[in-house]
Amino acid sequence: MEFNLIIAGVGGQGGLTLSRIIGNAAMVEGYRVRIGETLGMSQRYGSVLSYLRFGDNVYSPLIEEGKANLMLALEPVEALRNARFLGKDSYAIINAYPIHTATTLVGKEKYPELDEIKSAIAKICKVDMMNFQAEADKINPRTLGVLMLGYAYGKGLLPLKKESLVEGIKLTLREKLWEINFKALERGIELSRYAE
Repeated sequence: MEFNLIIAGVGGQGGLTLSRIIGNAAMVEGYRVRIGETLGMSQRYGSVLSYLRFGDNVYSPLIEEGKANLMLALEPVEALRNARFLGKDSYAIINAYPIHTATTLVGKEKYPELDEIKSAIAKICKVDMMNFQAEADKINPRTLGVLMLGYAYGKGLLPLKKESLVEGIKLTLREKLWEINFKALERGIELSRYAE
């Protein structure tokens, strides 16, 4: 067994924390885990990419282009930016909540329409896109990643048990954050049942 996951987002969205939660969950199940990270500008809103691989015999954190099983894109343009990792057997889950950069805000660059982003990714692989941020905001804005993780789990896209994900949350986050993250995980699973 080998599973390749890409988490794409921007600084401040919790992508790195999410990769650690999933990594810890995989270790609980006895898998070998490798995590690699590429950070753009170190300040808030720079691109952040996590490669997470786990399985019985995984030695390198790097994922070959076209070989990701799953992409969790916390920001839509970051899904496009990292589409090279997707192939026909991949699945992309995209948060339809744009975070504009300084250049798009002042009109130097155009932020693509969400429909354009979705159809571009849909040419490569299966894609689910919704405003996960709006759902996370009802619990706590910082639970976005865990909510999307719950959604992926609910869709049967992660080869990990729910108890392991709960354990991953416990091993990664401070105890006072457990409850809201368990709630976000449940809400993500719930949303996956309503999705077509």
